[in-house]
Amino acid sequence: MMGLRPILVSKYNPPYCSQTLITSYRKPTGLKHCKEMPAKKLIHSNMNRRVGVILIATMASSLLLKREENSACGLELDLRMVAPDQTVEEAENGIQNHAKALLKVKDLIESKAWREAQKELRRSSSLLKQDIYTIIQGKPGNQRPQLRKLYSNLFNSVTKLDYAARDEDESQVLQCYDKIVFALNDILSKL
Repeated sequence: MMGLRPILVSKYNPPYCSQTLITSYRKPTGLKHCKEMPAKKLIHSNMNRRVGVILIATMASSLLLKREENSACGLELDLRMVAPDQTVEEAENGIQNHAKALLKVKDLIESKAWREAQKELRRSSSLLKQDIYTIIQGKPGNQRPQLRKLYSNLFNSVTKLDYAARDEDESQVLQCYDKIVFALNDILSKL
């Protein structure tokens, strides 16, 4: 097994040490095999870097071309906030149920089941977020900024509640829950 392992540093393969690392006039005894890198090797290493950069650029451009071909064939992954097949009417029908599911987190908060509260909060808020965003996208352009601000306030409170539940800070959790109820009533009245 000893014979199979390559010898990385030997008298035939000394390590490279830059002269800037050697600060005294004489070489330290531990670095007796250190020598400057010859110009030929330096040019060769720069050439390898250039070839590597060209190779990476070629690979990236080929991946982009494949992505464009896939999108033409309909194989592209849709990462938008709006559900691909969800209409505004479907979002309006589902928003009440998802809002109620979000408010049911109160029972888990009162029982101090923090992990379950976090899981339910994340599940119900993601569905509600999708519904509200779809509805906002269907509204006229002059109404969107106000609705986006309400949307932001609501889901910032949801995030703060999630962090407070993680820290098991009951007073902060209840305060964030009250903000969620207020923000949810406000945004639902405007939609």
